[in-house]
Amino acid sequence: MKTDSPFFLVSGPCVIEDEALTLHIATQLKTHADRLGIPLIFKASYDKANRTAITAYRGPGLREGLRVLAKVKAALNVPVLSDVHRISEVDAAADVLDIIQIPAFLCRQTDLILAAAKTGKPVNVKKGQFLAPWDVVNIIQKIGSVSSVQPMITERGVMFGYNNLVVDFRSIPIMQRTGCPVIFDATHSVQLPGGAGDRSDGQRDFAPLLARAAVAAGADGVFLEVHQDPDQALCDGPNSLPLSQLPGLLGQLKAIHSAVTG
Repeated sequence: MKTDSPFFLVSGPCVIEDEALTLHIATQLKTHADRLGIPLIFKASYDKANRTAITAYRGPGLREGLRVLAKVKAALNVPVLSDVHRISEVDAAADVLDIIQIPAFLCRQTDLILAAAKTGKPVNVKKGQFLAPWDVVNIIQKIGSVSSVQPMITERGVMFGYNNLVVDFRSIPIMQRTGCPVIFDATHSVQLPGGAGDRSDGQRDFAPLLARAAVAAGADGVFLEVHQDPDQALCDGPNSLPLSQLPGLLGQLKAIHSAVTG
């Protein structure tokens, strides 16, 4: 996707919990996105390798998770995205995924980035909570050294003291100067990393506000993690949005995007 493409949505549950719930969420997302004419990329992780505690749920793993994502892709005809944490996962992931995501904490891991880029698939890099927006130039140059496919960059806030993130919306136009599409991750931007001791906390009530602000600031797409019942989600529930809130929010985001782009 290019920066002059239509506003698009990256969305899904934080992690694959089971096949039935994943398909249900994906179906609901596609229904809402299609109704508004918003391109959808379905996102769900098969493994969350950077959980706070050893007891935290990580997902079904590479093989089962990719099987579920392949089923979503075939059943709904939507592109799918997931994150890779190890070079050894990349080839198998590329066989299923339409877009390979590099997690924020791994955005400076050169060998992982190069392995993902060499697949020829688009790569979405989550900007680390420790990076300035102009630092993404170095990431883009790494990808460009082995691939002609344009990457995407996702803003998800920067560390602001302990267990807190803050968003500088200047980062969106700054990163767009690279020519790459910039996505705003509204739900991870309201995460409180490690804020609940053995897990992260979050302030999901602020996610719609930040999403609207990001689209007004010119973001090319918005990343929203959603769940049927966030309070029961196995991962990132405190910063995930209920599916029931999505139709109204998407309508607002599309209206704001139309107003901004004229």
